[in-house]
Amino acid sequence: MQKRTASLMSKTKKTFPLAGLWDNGVHSYRTRIYYDKTDAAGLVYHAEYLCMAEQARTESLRSLGLFQRSLFKTDGIVLTVRHCSIDFKRPAFLDDLIEVKTRFKRIAGARVFLAQDISCVEENLDQTKFLVGMEFQIACVKRCGRPTRFPENLRLTISNIINAN
Repeated sequence: MQKRTASLMSKTKKTFPLAGLWDNGVHSYRTRIYYDKTDAAGLVYHAEYLCMAEQARTESLRSLGLFQRSLFKTDGIVLTVRHCSIDFKRPAFLDDLIEVKTRFKRIAGARVFLAQDISCVEENLDQTKFLVGMEFQIACVKRCGRPTRFPENLRLTISNIINAN
């Protein structure tokens, strides 16, 4: 068993930390499809793609040192989805390894615009098959729910990522 595990591990080309990886302004986050994310046929339930996108966005911010709980406690703001469009191309299945790529595109006032692509990773080939494309507008709002401009440190961090594209 140890020999097989060692050979499988040696085939892995990239090691992904929990928070994902940044490369040229694009954040990549990987997750596995487990039974609880699928329907009776083993297909990923459509709403789960939104959950995967949320996890990837959160980890992209965390990897930049931006923690949503801290933003709420110190700045009194939350980040919330204002608009989302989804284009489903192919389904994901039970046991698939999924990669979510997040690209921040533009920040303006109280909104940030970003794109997220979800692909299935062909583990032995280190290639991906495109599954789902999403476009988001994320709004910065005060505790009371009213829009507010992004704090300068958050705006600057996201702007630097956008400029890295």
